[in-house]
Amino acid sequence: MTDQMPQVNAEFGTTPVIEFPTPEAPKGLKVVELTEGDGPIVRRGDTVTVNYHGVVWGKDTPFDSSFDRHQPASFGIGVGQVIKGWDQTVPGHNVGSRLVVSIPPEYGYGSRGIPQAGIGGEDTLVFVIDIISTR
Repeated sequence: MTDQMPQVNAEFGTTPVIEFPTPEAPKGLKVVELTEGDGPIVRRGDTVTVNYHGVVWGKDTPFDSSFDRHQPASFGIGVGQVIKGWDQTVPGHNVGSRLVVSIPPEYGYGSRGIPQAGIGGEDTLVFVIDIISTR
């Protein structure tokens, strides 16, 4: 599965650089742990603080990046505060981990997408997520 996933620099805390192996995204929701952290495990219902970088599969420019803003984001995980793809892939990983997640529309923004962000209804999203803390 990892050969279908984008290649990302694995160093936690560095702005992600994403290279796509194929023009077509893999089917389904996929997550690869690039760096395994040694902090507490994230559980559903926790409030996590993360840095993230989100792009549409195959694109260079992020539609959203807390790395670019130099401002991590905090929210409840596994409780519907973020897209399903995050709720289903972030819990179970440790603080200090870097993940790359491929999220098809049904686990992202659905068939409507978010046109103002450049996200179409058929677009697969790719997020690189650094888990900073959980509580």
